[in-house]
Amino acid sequence: MRPEVQMFVADGPLPDWDASGEEIDRRVEQLEAIPKPVTGEEARALVSCFGPDDCYGVAGTLLHLIETGPNPVLATDPGPDANEWHKRLYDRAVNGGLIPRT
Repeated sequence: MRPEVQMFVADGPLPDWDASGEEIDRRVEQLEAIPKPVTGEEARALVSCFGPDDCYGVAGTLLHLIETGPNPVLATDPGPDANEWHKRLYDRAVNGGLIPRT
């Protein structure tokens, strides 16, 4: 796994809307430093970085970065209690015809 991805993953999930602007900017800079496309291993690691909300749109950027890697990252339904971004990744893979709905 490349160092840029390791650093992003090591810092954990994205913060929520209550985070400081500096913290959100720092995470955006980390995310933008990750070269595209990501590998399958990197994409699977990045899935753990979704936070409790959309982090002012940063979660959408993370979703698109994950989708630059081999798809699908989530091949089974993450369930009703899953993070909304995990559900989106799964639904997008289903809607894109990459996997059947389970």
